Amino acid sequence: MAEGTVTRADLGEAVYQEVGLSRNESMDLVEMVLQEMSDTLVKGEMVKISSFGTFSVRQKGQRIGRNPKTGEEVPILPRRVLTFRASHVLKNRINKS
Repeated sequence: MAEGTVTRADLGEAVYQEVGLSRNESMDLVEMVLQEMSDTLVKGEMVKISSFGTFSVRQKGQRIGRNPKTGEEVPILPRRVLTFRASHVLKNRINKS
């Protein structure tokens, strides 16, 4: 896999190496999984991956922010944000390395 950043191509190659599907089938599988996760999050539902973590969408309300350059107050509009909470298994693996 690439140094630093894992790409879709890297994931497809990993599936190809581990599962033995063709490269095209491996990429299609990766695309289907990512599309299903995206579609689920767009609907506002959570995505839980055992031993990895939970992705969820959170609603943030309107608030007043400040332009750091001028100090001027500006409204920050309400929006939805994507959050990720790592599982304890993943946190432990990260801390052991």
